[in-house]
Formats: sequence, C-alpha cells, structure tokens
Amino acid sequence: MPDRIFLDANILVYAQDAGTPEKRIKSRNIITTLADSGNGVISTQVMQEFFVAATRKLGVDPLAVKGVLKTFAVFEIIQVSVALIHDAIDCSILNRLSFWDSLILATAASAGCSTVFSEDLNSGQTVLGVKIHNPLA
Repeated sequence: MPDRIFLDANILVYAQDAGTPEKRIKSRNIITTLADSGNGVISTQVMQEFFVAATRKLGVDPLAVKGVLKTFAVFEIIQVSVALIHDAIDCSILNRLSFWDSLILATAASAGCSTVFSEDLNSGQTVLGVKIHNPLA
C-alpha cells in the first residue's frame, strides 16, 4: 500500500499565494501528485484553516475560496470527531505541542498516514507514529 500523506493547510494556502512563486509551484506539484495518486488526506480542520487563511491573509474572494475547497474532494477528507479532539489533547500534553498542531497529527495518525506535509511543524520529528516533513524547505 502506498504511503498516505496528510496535507497541512499551509501547503494548500501556498498553492494560492502569488506572492511566493517558488512555494506556489512546489505546493501545486505536491497537490497534483497526491490527487493523481489518491494518497492525499486532509481534514475538516484543514479546510477551515485554508478558508480563513486564503480569505484573510491572501485576500481571496470567499466565493472563490469556496470553489477551491470543492476541488479538495480529490483527497480523503477526515471529519474531526470528539474522539480525535480527545486524542489531540493527550498529544498536546504529552508532546508539548499546540492543540491545533496536535489535532493535525492525531487526525493523520487515525487516517493511517505515514507523513504530514507541513511548513509549520518540526520537520524530521515523528509524533504518534507520523513523520513530519517540510516539502517546501
């Protein structure tokens, strides 16, 4: 079974960011590769973070961002549950991470992902059996 990769919101946001052309190209290549292979995973949390960052930080029209969100259906989308929230709290306490980062990691682990692609987390670290990798470095 091929490795499943969980995408953090920052990878998706950079794909829309004309102000960072190198990261935009890398992010779009990652998204295309994972969409084509069927190995990409995101969560409802990632979708929410993407919407907020794209509209507030990038200034993209909310309806345009909604349209982009619909294209994320090419990925497996994990619904954040009460159990995942409890797992994230434990992860946050045990690993001294923010709750939101812990929720990303707990969700990735629950989905059987081997790796989380993120620019924000500590690249090279493994948490809950999931390796963190910054593909934009």
